[in-house]
Amino acid sequence: MQNKLKLGFALFFIGTLGVLSMLTVEIPMGELPKVLTDRFSAQEIKLLTLINPLLLTVIGILIGTALHEKVQLTIPSIKYLLKIETPQISFLAQIKSGIIFGIAAGIVISLIALVFKSFLPAEFMALGSKIELTATARLLYGGITEELLMRYGFMTLVVWVVFKISRNLQNSTYVIGIIMSSFLFAAGHLPVVFNAVPNPSAMLILYIILGNASAVIIFGWLYWKKGLETAMIAHMFAHLTMMVGEHVFQLN
Repeated sequence: MQNKLKLGFALFFIGTLGVLSMLTVEIPMGELPKVLTDRFSAQEIKLLTLINPLLLTVIGILIGTALHEKVQLTIPSIKYLLKIETPQISFLAQIKSGIIFGIAAGIVISLIALVFKSFLPAEFMALGSKIELTATARLLYGGITEELLMRYGFMTLVVWVVFKISRNLQNSTYVIGIIMSSFLFAAGHLPVVFNAVPNPSAMLILYIILGNASAVIIFGWLYWKKGLETAMIAHMFAHLTMMVGEHVFQLN
């Protein structure tokens, strides 16, 4: 129990750093209700927007800490630093895999965006221009907090549910868990799209699914095979690669 508490607090600390990185993002005040802007300053509104992701981060950490060992998913380097267990993979190996697969994921996402660019409606393109994430937010919130939410929390839960149903902890259990969590994550973006685009085309829906699920599958596989830290590093390098792609191909 003591080790779980120690791990949970350590993950909460680094997850909070990711949440706080969202303070670097400018919020378009003109898009907010007047009753809100009259009552709170821009800085206060920024702080209020951190409440929801912070609560979700806590939930993800609680789920992951309770279940990851039950399905043999690992956090080797962080646990080593906390003197909880001896890692089966070195942090250097995690860094190497994270960089390689992160760049590959970034290239895949950039190519998908390039292929679908001409099919995307103006209403959808306008969504990205309303709130522009800074490099700091993309690296820390995307690379750390989203991995705690989506891999450590959500994917661990899905793999555990599949395991409890199948009563088997085999490769297929993880594959099903990774694919299910990836496509559920991608489908979670559709309500926002439906709200912004009255009649979304099949190409737009396909873009949302492919664009969000492709990299998530890679990150999920890395979490399974090489530990959560590797998925975090890969997520960061995917964003770095995407930023280069956005500049070169003018994708944003």
